[in-house]
Amino acid sequence: MSIEETLQNIRKTIVLQAPIDKVWKTVATSEGIASWWMPNTFVAVVGKHFILHAAQFGDSPCIVTDVEPPYRVGFDWGKDWHLEFQLKQLSDTTTEFTLIHSGWDANKVTEFGQPHSIIHGIMNGGWDGIVHKKLPSIVEQP
Repeated sequence: MSIEETLQNIRKTIVLQAPIDKVWKTVATSEGIASWWMPNTFVAVVGKHFILHAAQFGDSPCIVTDVEPPYRVGFDWGKDWHLEFQLKQLSDTTTEFTLIHSGWDANKVTEFGQPHSIIHGIMNGGWDGIVHKKLPSIVEQP
């Protein structure tokens, strides 16, 4: 019997030069998510099943767990992970966005047979580029 060894949640925060409603549409709709992350069948309804089309990794089943417009949306991703997008209005034209990727366990492997401990580092770096470069390039467009 193995002892669960939790890896730290991946957390990425950025201040976006966009109003909260625009950020919400970008992070809580299927079209919005596809524009900065990956194609999907997301619908912002608690309990709704959807698919993330993860390119070479295939399709990942997900289920929406939290929807609190325009402040928070969360979903279970695959068999172990949970993703949450948190929004905080700082002004009429700026929004703080935080991504939290949880569910990491050093004793588990992904659906693709890769250890969480290795994928955690890869995903941490990947989220840096997605949250700090790709998301603002989409949401901060006029």
